[in-house]
Amino acid sequence: MRKYIVSIVGRPNVGKSTLFNRLCRKRIAIVDFEAGVTRDRKYEDVQWNGKEFKLVDTGGIVFDSTETIDKMVKHQALLAIEESDLIIFMVDAQTGATDIDRDIAKILYPHRDKVMLVANKADNEKYEWELYDFLQLGLGDAFPLSASHGRNTGDFLDALIERIPGTQNAYQSEDKPSVTKIAVVGKPNVGKSSIANLLLGNPKLIVTDIPGTTRDSIDSPFRYHNKDYVLIDTAGLRRKTRVNYGVEYFSNLRTIEAVDRADIVVLVLAADEELSVQDIKIASYAKRKMKEILVVYNKWDLVEKETNTVNKYLQNLHTQMPFLQFAPVLFISAKTSQRINRIMETVTKIQEESEKRIPTSELNRFMETVVMHRPPTHPSGKHIKIFYITQAQIKPPTFIFFCNTPSLITENYRRFLHNQLREAFKFEGVSIKLIFKGRKKEEED
Repeated sequence: MRKYIVSIVGRPNVGKSTLFNRLCRKRIAIVDFEAGVTRDRKYEDVQWNGKEFKLVDTGGIVFDSTETIDKMVKHQALLAIEESDLIIFMVDAQTGATDIDRDIAKILYPHRDKVMLVANKADNEKYEWELYDFLQLGLGDAFPLSASHGRNTGDFLDALIERIPGTQNAYQSEDKPSVTKIAVVGKPNVGKSSIANLLLGNPKLIVTDIPGTTRDSIDSPFRYHNKDYVLIDTAGLRRKTRVNYGVEYFSNLRTIEAVDRADIVVLVLAADEELSVQDIKIASYAKRKMKEILVVYNKWDLVEKETNTVNKYLQNLHTQMPFLQFAPVLFISAKTSQRINRIMETVTKIQEESEKRIPTSELNRFMETVVMHRPPTHPSGKHIKIFYITQAQIKPPTFIFFCNTPSLITENYRRFLHNQLREAFKFEGVSIKLIFKGRKKEEED
């Protein structure tokens, strides 16, 4: 079960991003120990009263600069209609209905059952008396709020949750834990569906030479060495309308939905192309979500090889994505089936690594050695002591460091401990999590 997608649309300067930030601000920012993780805050999970949905700020869509503003926002509205379960149509309570508002309303009107009209900048009750002006949009009463001041945002979220009663419970697991879910992700036309077909052993998925022919993610159960898996194939976006702007943005949105549901992410890159911003965004999102990651360079048959070709690819990958140095890298060709069998072999090894438990005694011997060679320090000169370390859970492997003052352990030292853990215990392809706890309070990273 995927999360409901809620998109915010509206003309420029009505406060879309302000509302987005307001609704997402209570989320705890993740501190990554591995440098270079890109944070794209244009879509984020929001929790309210035990329910969870994915919020999209369509203000993040970049359009062709030759297009006029009103044409841009019309495209935003069209995309939101296609891809969202609920649309927050935002207007400005202080300005009233404008021509662009009316144009957007005309586009949204046939789909008014999933539109929620919101009048932002209603900073006090005075502006609520003027909301009758928005009745002309034909989308019912406008809900007044102030995104910048937080006025009425709690009531607004209550009303929003009522509109999507099937929203996934934030505290419930979606699938049986015994089934490992593998998401095949990457930008369009890198061969994701071809790889999925080879893994499944039959052409269940449509494969063409046209980029973006798989519109939605497709879940295919299969067995490998007597274990159950589900393969999530997420290719590009097939356009249902003649919308040429912002399509990649929502294609990414479907990709991150697949990453959210997956245990292991297979990132497919085209060996005959340079790494793109989209590649880096997908990879960094998977890392930020603490997923197990396998990197696959497809179309290896198209590359002219030299002695150091593989090393050059690895060096380039780790230069542009330093946060993926823990991930195994395969060089394959879906067209010739070259090394295709290595994918599931490596997935199995990654799965074993993710379920690995290190005995507490072994961890503490490791800790003593590490601290002896490089004890923690702080610019203030205050004494820092790490008492002991234990592994709290698997998938992802999570380690708790008990210490006197967690806040004094610097980010550099945390990164150092993270790297030392990897060097000592490998965890290839697996994101690992470090938590620092004190006697009275807890600090988590």
